[in-house]
Amino acid sequence: MKQLIQAMKALSDPNRLAVLKILEQGELCVCEIQYLLELAQPTVSKHMKMLEEAGLVNRRRQGTWILYSLANGKESVYAEAMLAHLKGWLQDDPLVQQMEKELPNASALRSNKNN
Repeated sequence: MKQLIQAMKALSDPNRLAVLKILEQGELCVCEIQYLLELAQPTVSKHMKMLEEAGLVNRRRQGTWILYSLANGKESVYAEAMLAHLKGWLQDDPLVQQMEKELPNASALRSNKNN
C-alpha cells in the first residue's frame, strides 16, 4: 500500500504532472526543469525527490549535472501503471503545452553552461 500512496501523492501536484509529461520528450537537468516550471531550484529539487521516491523518475549524475528521466517502472507496479496511462493524458493542458513550447529554450541552457 505504501508504494501506491507514494505514487498518488507524487501525482497530486500539477507541477509534478507537468514534469512527467515533459520528461516524455527525454532526459532533462534540474536547471531545464527549473526554467520550464519557473520555480526556484530548491522547490524543483523537492518535487523531483518526491517523484523519484515514488518510482516515477530516475536520477543520474553526469559530472556536475543531475539528470532526470522517466522511470522504467520496475521498482513500483503502481508507478509503471500511472506512467503508462499518463502518456495518453494531458496533451491539451495549457501548462504542458507551454512547457513543450519552451523546451528548446530550456535545452539551450545546458548547452550554454557547458561552453
